[in-house]
Amino acid sequence: MAHTGGLLPHGLLLLERGWLSSNNLVCIGRDQTAVIDTGYASHAPQTLALVRHALDGRALDVIVNTHLHSDHCGGNAALQAAYPQVRTLIPPGEAQRVALWDAQALSYEPTGQQCPRFSWQGLVQPGASLRLGDHDFEVHAAPGHDPHAVVLFEPQRRLLVSGDALWQRGFGIVFPELQGESGFDEVEATLQLIEGLKPRVVVPGHGRAFDTVDDALADARRRLAGYRSDPVRHARHAIKVLIKFKLMELQRWSLAHFLEWSSATPYVTGIHARFFAKEPLRPWLHKLVGELAASAAIVVEGDLLREPAVA
Repeated sequence: MAHTGGLLPHGLLLLERGWLSSNNLVCIGRDQTAVIDTGYASHAPQTLALVRHALDGRALDVIVNTHLHSDHCGGNAALQAAYPQVRTLIPPGEAQRVALWDAQALSYEPTGQQCPRFSWQGLVQPGASLRLGDHDFEVHAAPGHDPHAVVLFEPQRRLLVSGDALWQRGFGIVFPELQGESGFDEVEATLQLIEGLKPRVVVPGHGRAFDTVDDALADARRRLAGYRSDPVRHARHAIKVLIKFKLMELQRWSLAHFLEWSSATPYVTGIHARFFAKEPLRPWLHKLVGELAASAAIVVEGDLLREPAVA
């Protein structure tokens, strides 16, 4: 779904994608075009078609990634192939990993997710200014969900491109905490940063652009407080999100394949070992499937898991 008017200024087009693929923000200026974040690998043909339609015959000059999770940069390779002159700018913390294509350190192998190899030509440095289309954005470090993430702030219109640092209802999984590293403190600092910027409009990585920023920050802080007080709750939420994400990619999944994938995916087995080790792995996985089905997040038909039908 594309949004051109209302909350967004002229020259910015939001391609609202859902949850398997991040949103894409297309910036169309007099002398330059850009896209912020490129979705998931399995949606790359759709991303390319949407961006081509938005550009209406113009070339794509710049790709920017707010962070390098698979649902935000999985379309990079397809766009680079279609627009060979495009410059891709990534946060500096993972530049070496991308150059060497360390799929383990980049989280793609541990999460069991796809991301075709891409290259980068420049860095999105916190503290710098970045012109995209006809708009000048400030780059701010936004660790928490991802240690290397950035947000982009356009001060004239007070517009924030938040990635997964802030959604209308919450924020992304705090991945460092799942590995025994600090993440909740960083989420809190990032929320304070966003509050200090006083954005009028937020363009999140998932969901619609919104101007109810105070409400979103209050909701995010409530969720963070809940996760701080009960890290197991956060871990349970995270594992369900990872399972749901994979099912969104596959659409249909045999129970046997699900159990095989889960048992071989380091993030799944790592979360189990860190937070749920008192429960044997296979019964714990079966229980998660039951909880997801009970909440209508998935449908179980015999030995088949599938995505719920869209009304």
